[in-house]
Amino acid sequence: MIVVAVLIMIGVTVANQIAGGTYSDDFDLTGTESAEGTTLLEQHDVIRSGNSAWIVFAVDSGQLSSHHDAIEQAVKNLDAVDHVITASDPLSDATTSSNGRVAYSTVQFDHNPGSLGETFVDDIDDAVQPARAADVDVNYTGSLGQAAEPAPDDRRSELIGIGVAVLVLLAAFGSVLAAGLPIVTSGLGVVTGLGLLGLLATQVTFGTTATTIAVMIGLGVGIDYALFITTRFRQLMLEGVDRVDAAGRTVSTSGRSVIIAACTVIIALMGLYTVGITFIGKLGLAAALGVAVAVITAITVAPALLGLIGRRIDRWRVREPVAEHSTDTSSDTWRRYADLLARHPWRFLAAGVAVAGLLAVPVFWMELGHIDDGASARGTTTRSAYDDITSGFGVGTNGQFTVVVQPSSSATQDQTHELSTDVHRALENTTGVASATPAVPSQDGAVLVSTVTPSSRPQAAATDDLLNRLRDDTLPTVLSGSGATSYVTGAMATALDFRDIVSERLPQVIGVVVTAAFLLLLVTFRSPVLALKAAILNLLSITAAYGVIVAVFQWGWGSNLLGLDETVPIESYVPVIMFAIVFGLSMDYEVFLLSRIREAWTATGDTQESVATGIAVTARVISSAALIMMSVFFAFLVSDVAVIKILALGLGISVLIDATIIRLLVVPSAMFILGRRCWWLPRWLDRLLPHLDPERAPQPVPPRRPALG
Repeated sequence: MIVVAVLIMIGVTVANQIAGGTYSDDFDLTGTESAEGTTLLEQHDVIRSGNSAWIVFAVDSGQLSSHHDAIEQAVKNLDAVDHVITASDPLSDATTSSNGRVAYSTVQFDHNPGSLGETFVDDIDDAVQPARAADVDVNYTGSLGQAAEPAPDDRRSELIGIGVAVLVLLAAFGSVLAAGLPIVTSGLGVVTGLGLLGLLATQVTFGTTATTIAVMIGLGVGIDYALFITTRFRQLMLEGVDRVDAAGRTVSTSGRSVIIAACTVIIALMGLYTVGITFIGKLGLAAALGVAVAVITAITVAPALLGLIGRRIDRWRVREPVAEHSTDTSSDTWRRYADLLARHPWRFLAAGVAVAGLLAVPVFWMELGHIDDGASARGTTTRSAYDDITSGFGVGTNGQFTVVVQPSSSATQDQTHELSTDVHRALENTTGVASATPAVPSQDGAVLVSTVTPSSRPQAAATDDLLNRLRDDTLPTVLSGSGATSYVTGAMATALDFRDIVSERLPQVIGVVVTAAFLLLLVTFRSPVLALKAAILNLLSITAAYGVIVAVFQWGWGSNLLGLDETVPIESYVPVIMFAIVFGLSMDYEVFLLSRIREAWTATGDTQESVATGIAVTARVISSAALIMMSVFFAFLVSDVAVIKILALGLGISVLIDATIIRLLVVPSAMFILGRRCWWLPRWLDRLLPHLDPERAPQPVPPRRPALG
């Protein structure tokens, strides 16, 4: 098993290096106004393609006109690059700043630059080399800028997460081998998962953050799953069970819990497809692939390694090994804690809900939006291009809108000209507009096109307000009675339409994921009360995590400590991604805790005793697992990408809240209060539900017969 797993890892990694796919942020918003406007521009040859970007030329002093020949040569070279349809003249009056130091060329591509690979960016770099050789700064915006940025290097984050995990595991197990096994197993799974994701990317276009999300989730759950399996195996070793039997019994008990837990995470992640935007669904698919590989590795490679190590699991000790639970409950700290909860359940329940509720308060001020390139790390090509455009043309130029007006088919030439004048006047007089170009007709005269520059930066709420004002007030008013139709499109409008779709469908995603998880827990634990309780409490922990990211990133409470020099809105797809991941991971700890509680209840029939036993048995390992998961997530705060920072903080905080306030405070308190009602199940439902024992009670193993002869 070990050899096969290593060969598979090597095979998919090599195959990915040779023939792996690329990653790019490609949105399909068919049916939105921005998409329809772009289609109209393409149909009437105003633009040749919806894939475009700016190449920005800038000098610190002097005039770009003094470098005319070098820039002109660069543009000619760009026109000759494969996949470039056209490159406009940057030194025209419309695209050169008033001080003559900044200019930009609009380059149109036949494909998304992010899907064309590194060689395409190299070709672009070679094309603009004459301008750079003349001491002109050249930077890229949009999809070309994203393609030109180096691929996210997650190694630093991975090393930080793994380093903390090693320390936690050493403290938990007291043994180098026991601590190292979950690290080795999860590392094998992550590398294999990345190779498989790269190969899948040859057929499916994943977003640029897909690999980072897959690594974050795959590494975290991989260590956790291997930790739970190693813990059960080690307990059986301390009880004197044969190593082979112990490995088998581990898989048949904790292995079942791990599989069920992984299924809840995968279901939650695949629920992202219900948003209806394939970009988001594919991010969920990438993360689900990481989880699937992690759980397969945990239930195959981990038992194989454990069976190989056997009783040597506690060699190279840093302290004396401690059993998973102590028989002397008077000296068991967690058992005493559980008994304290049992004596005052209402107080602890109220305290836990109050703390989580307080953390959730900022969520009422959450602003979903688009994080512009001004939040990118300094020195990156996208940030440099953004700053050059801002200094040369004003901050709103980075988020322009394109207004497309289609006159009535019966309109005369004079009526169209009058309409053009009225539209231009109305756009210029709209609050929040810095400037608007004349509404000029396309070559075939079928549509009128104007470029509107906001007075605010792209991620500002005022820019969002301007889009709504143009669509709902300015254009309907000026076109009233003319029979003309209008569309506001462009990259900025597309980003805001994307946000609106995600916001509108977030309740739908929540409903689907919560329902699916409820049904899985209902089948697993055969208790509608426990399944409903888990769903409600998980929603509470997620809402609290949302509140924290709003306070940090929108309100700026400590955001400078995370490497951001400004406040940013919450990227539109972050809440839905966070919900799927957090809900799934929360169910992980719920399954592990309830599995042991149900195992004890099946044996004793005493709910209070079962809950206390479950906490005493699992608290240490759940706390260790949560600390590891938090460390993995928080390690990604060093990323240069603002979206990754938001996800990393949100996921890490959610695990902290879930593993402490929810799992060790609210859940047991609620179960103490509910008592035997926790296990209520109508007879008709009992007959319908299949039997899935998450941690089937281990059966006695007959002694091995001595070999004959």
